[in-house]
Amino acid sequence: MARRQKLLAKIADQRVQMSEFSSQWQPALLYADRARVIFSFVRGHAVLVGGVAALFLVRRNGLSLLLRGGWRAWKFYRYFKGVSTKAFSQIR
Repeated sequence: MARRQKLLAKIADQRVQMSEFSSQWQPALLYADRARVIFSFVRGHAVLVGGVAALFLVRRNGLSLLLRGGWRAWKFYRYFKGVSTKAFSQIR
């Protein structure tokens, strides 16, 4: 019975220590939890986030800059695809 009382007292002390520890780390853990939620949303809704980002680009810089960037990306893709096709055909 005395051993049980000692263990219960030890458990109570550990609870107090744990509550003090968790109260110190609570703000940091809240930020980490929010970051995790935001990351999982972005990962699950990539098209939506990309559309919103494109909308901000259009509003900030105009449609012409967005189209010019898209055209450059398309040209780079076509160039890279051609170079990689030639390089791999020479390897075989």
